Amino acid sequence: MNEFLVLNSMNNLLPLLAIETSDSICGACVYFDEEKYFYSKVILRNSNYEKLFEVIQFVLDQASISQNDLKVIAVSNGPGSFTGLRIGMSAAKGIAQSLSVPIIPVPTFEALAFQISKYLPEDSYFAISNRVGRDELYFAKFQIKGNSYIFKEELKIIPISEIFSSSKSIAVFGNFGESNTVDKIILRHISAPDPEFVAEWAFKFGADKIIYDIDNIEPNYIKDFIVKEKKK
Repeated sequence: MNEFLVLNSMNNLLPLLAIETSDSICGACVYFDEEKYFYSKVILRNSNYEKLFEVIQFVLDQASISQNDLKVIAVSNGPGSFTGLRIGMSAAKGIAQSLSVPIIPVPTFEALAFQISKYLPEDSYFAISNRVGRDELYFAKFQIKGNSYIFKEELKIIPISEIFSSSKSIAVFGNFGESNTVDKIILRHISAPDPEFVAEWAFKFGADKIIYDIDNIEPNYIKDFIVKEKKK
């Protein structure tokens, strides 16, 4: 399917609602097109459950539409915070089921790479690296091409000690360090996409990810989620 047909088919799924809860951003966007969209976000760790539906209702009000006007729900699908991803996906499923509309799972690192591509020069290399736990990182490397991005290293989990050899002389975006420079790595503390870029990624690249049978959709944790039992 060529780009015109893809975008034309996506136009039939507007307005869309995008949800971002993969890290510290709790955000939503109602997207009509590149020139008309409404978004809001709260940056407050562990606030996703309490604030998400308030944020969603706010952007719906700003857009002067109701939930019934939505044609598709896009949700940041991971990797990221296990709790945040579950909250975002649960909200997306609940809204989609109530409206009988599909879901577009949006790869979180790709939506963030798409956002970053708007601000870096052509051919720039950069990496995104967020914490999995104390000793491991999610990691992917990208290059800017044509106001978008291409993968140079696919998304994977690496030991935190490998970040230094994997990221020489390039900017790294993520949450794995506490200072702007970590052992000569330039670290940008941006670890999740803004909701408007989740929405735009879904519109431009999400046509082949539309899912109507949403019961079994799960976030892309990459690493298995393990619930630890509390000691008695």
